[in-house]
Amino acid sequence: MTVPDDVETFAATVGPERDAVLEEMDERAAETGFPTVGPVVGGWLQQFAGLVDAERVFEFGSGFGYSAYWFARGLPADGEVVLTEVDEDELDDAREYLERGGYADRARFELGDAIETVDDYEAPVDVVLIDNEKDRYVEAFEAVREKVPVGGVVLADNMTAGPFDFEEIHRLVVEGGDSDDANATGVADYLARVGGDDDFVTTLLALGEGVAVSRRVS
Repeated sequence: MTVPDDVETFAATVGPERDAVLEEMDERAAETGFPTVGPVVGGWLQQFAGLVDAERVFEFGSGFGYSAYWFARGLPADGEVVLTEVDEDELDDAREYLERGGYADRARFELGDAIETVDDYEAPVDVVLIDNEKDRYVEAFEAVREKVPVGGVVLADNMTAGPFDFEEIHRLVVEGGDSDDANATGVADYLARVGGDDDFVTTLLALGEGVAVSRRVS
């Protein structure tokens, strides 16, 4: 399920204005089909960083740096967004974009598996974005959970759209049962995991491809 184009366009108009680097990144995503959160969700990433007064953001999967760029815009000058990526070329591109935008000084670039990388970072991690392999979402949450302070948020992309049919994820979440689709199962398992965690309150941001927002309350 995706949000109607006119709603997305309206939301983008209301949201933070993109700079030239973000416009270029959006053009790249459109031309290549590379999956990004898009400008509407991007504006919310910037907003979340500011709302929780984030000093550190950690990303599970960064691609060429699109979401990290939005996060960096919401961080203080001494803040830090940690990008993780297994593709060295994409990570190099991310570094170039953030340098051109003037945000490289608040970014750290980690080549390798994000779930292994997060062990190197001590708490607090104020904002987390989970956007790696869908069947590893629960694993990512478990790896970072204890590093998130009260008031911090964990965001997970692709809750309503992605490499699966919405009907399948809807069935799994609402009706339960099993599925041969590992991606849909991974997302459903993630929603069950965070939804059953008494230390977090989870809601759905129904923009882009759907973002689960889990705020730590205890």
